[in-house]
Amino acid sequence: MSSSSVVSCPKCGRGNRVPAASGGRPRCGDCGEPLPWIADAGDGDFAEVVEASSVPVVVDFWAEWCGPCRVVSPVLEQLAHELAGRIKLVKVDVDKAPKLAERYGIQAVPTLMIMKDGQVAAQRAGAASGPALRAWIDQTLGART
Repeated sequence: MSSSSVVSCPKCGRGNRVPAASGGRPRCGDCGEPLPWIADAGDGDFAEVVEASSVPVVVDFWAEWCGPCRVVSPVLEQLAHELAGRIKLVKVDVDKAPKLAERYGIQAVPTLMIMKDGQVAAQRAGAASGPALRAWIDQTLGART
């Protein structure tokens, strides 16, 4: 069973429980606004959290010791808020998920992937600015997802 987190609605402020894995797209229980979807995944639950997602997933392969990872992480979280209802952000700590790192050939962190329908649609390594990452996501998914 996957974990969940409590997310505050960006419109009305209500706290909503958002599971790491679920069908559909999370919305606020009060006002119906799309909620940012940010989750963690590892070797044991990646298939459920990422590959089975009905929403395109931006996967952030990162490590705690990685300086550029600490720079790009808040940028990705901001994009998850801006693109609420359109994407899901899933963070994978490569030190805690070595099988996934090997499976996807992760040789540098951060490495970002966009997965649609369980398949890798795009991949890039290294940190980038918010506008560059937003353009990469929009280009990969099209202007509207």
